[in-house]
Amino acid sequence: MATLVLGQSTAGYAAPKPTEKQLKAQLASLNKKIDKLIAEYNAKRVAVAKAKTAEKTARERLKTAESDLKTSQSQVGDIAQLRYQAGGLGMMGQILSPDFGGAAMLQQLQAEQTAKIARFASARDTRKKAADDATTLTKHLRDDVLEVTDQRKEAEKLISQIKDKLDRLVPTAPGKRSNGSWAPELPTGSDNITPRTRLMRAQVKSHFPLTFPIGCYRAENSGEHPLGRACDFMLSSGGAMPSAAGTALGEQVAAWAIENGGKLGVKYVIYRQRIYNLGFPGWRPMENRGGITANHFDHVHISMY
Repeated sequence: MATLVLGQSTAGYAAPKPTEKQLKAQLASLNKKIDKLIAEYNAKRVAVAKAKTAEKTARERLKTAESDLKTSQSQVGDIAQLRYQAGGLGMMGQILSPDFGGAAMLQQLQAEQTAKIARFASARDTRKKAADDATTLTKHLRDDVLEVTDQRKEAEKLISQIKDKLDRLVPTAPGKRSNGSWAPELPTGSDNITPRTRLMRAQVKSHFPLTFPIGCYRAENSGEHPLGRACDFMLSSGGAMPSAAGTALGEQVAAWAIENGGKLGVKYVIYRQRIYNLGFPGWRPMENRGGITANHFDHVHISMY
């Protein structure tokens, strides 16, 4: 597998900072490489599982062949012993005599024994090959695990660096005072939200693959929505629990808003019946409001100063 590397600037020459578009292209490329690594590793795991199943089947066939061979050997031995004891006398001697077909019977049993020996040898060889293949694949898998783990760690490290660079491109929202507080803003535009809220919404949309609606201004009697200072980033259709992927996406959006809240003017984030107030860091539980939407399980709520 090829080593994952980013281009480095030549000594003595400061390369221009990558644009957001270039960073996103690098991020998409690395994510594809990670997916490819995982797919290759998983395909090998499947191959090993199949090899072990084949080895188990071959082992069972060998066990059956061994039992079959022992039965055949016992039958041939019993017939030969009876012929010896009969000595050609009495009824048993007549039954086992060549005229009565005794020789033919023994010959048939011996032929069957020869065939069973051949089947046993074939089963033994098949089992050995299956066992060898399983052992080889298992060893290769161990080697691949180490290689894939190293490659993945490297790719994830680069992804983290790219995300950090993308976060550095997040602009500082208007109205931030020198002491870190935020000047009040009036809602503007046809969407009835403040410039800071509009910037935050645009940045979230730029950073995350959101497919459900985003609701900001709402005519209510309380909260930030009627003031144009809050948005709900939906993760499912309203009132429905999001998928596992949707829930994970919500965690990412919430974490990103908290991390970049100091530049954007985020006041607090609510998600999954928890609230994170940037003035008092840390997630805190909220009271049960009686529903999926009311408890913010189907969306991330971001309020602004």
